[in-house]
Amino acid sequence: MQHPGTAQIRARRAAFRQLHAAGCFAIPNPWDAGSARWLAGLGFAALATTSSGLAWSRGLPDGKMTLPQVLAHLREMVAATDLPVNADFEHGFAQDAEGVAHNVQQAIATGVAGLSIEDSTGDPAAPLLPLDAAVARMRAARAAIDASGEDVMLVGRAENFFVGRPDLDDAIARLRAYAEAGADCLYAPGIATREQIAAVVAAVAPRPVNVLVGAAGALTMQDLAALGVRRVSVGGALARATWGGFDRAARLLATQGRFDGFAGALPGKELNQFFGA
Repeated sequence: MQHPGTAQIRARRAAFRQLHAAGCFAIPNPWDAGSARWLAGLGFAALATTSSGLAWSRGLPDGKMTLPQVLAHLREMVAATDLPVNADFEHGFAQDAEGVAHNVQQAIATGVAGLSIEDSTGDPAAPLLPLDAAVARMRAARAAIDASGEDVMLVGRAENFFVGRPDLDDAIARLRAYAEAGADCLYAPGIATREQIAAVVAAVAPRPVNVLVGAAGALTMQDLAALGVRRVSVGGALARATWGGFDRAARLLATQGRFDGFAGALPGKELNQFFGA
């Protein structure tokens, strides 16, 4: 895979920003070059990385990838297709705002069209950063993007619902503060009801909102568009679905000596034709 040139990267970044201007689009989350190429072949307009999907593919739990590993992954994903890529940049891989700014500069250099910064700490006793610290990190990320001269979108994430602090009012206050600090798109992973989603969309308007859908039976794309959502990601759900199929097939083989789990598998010929095109 050859890394795209500067003109191609800038065209992707412009297209990515335009996707957020109106309507509602799905931005699925591949975890390697093959899954990225397959999703591009299905006609999606943009892709987003998944920290969990990547970590599981390396035999690690979510949150345990190092910055050099993630930067290498971002370069691989940018080179895999012609689509804009949004980076799941977790907590910025730094303890302070200055470190976040430095690392965001490195992420921009990989060619991504957007990146998210979240406000979780990894400490179960105090899972969310104090708001002032989280805002300082968002401002630092914004300043790094502005200094680069590149049109990279900044996504501000309020992790309340992901870390066991499902306080909608606090999540909204955080998202508003991140918008004021320069976030282009806002995201509170874990909100799921129509009421929660509508409240977030209204609170940060006119900035676009990303909603995560990671389970079957949830709202449809049409439902989310009607609520004013601009983009819909799936996080680690596609990776989990893949692991689910792998586990079912492997368990049948291990426990019963049966090969029934291979039913529904894509033919190797089809895969070879696609990746050889």
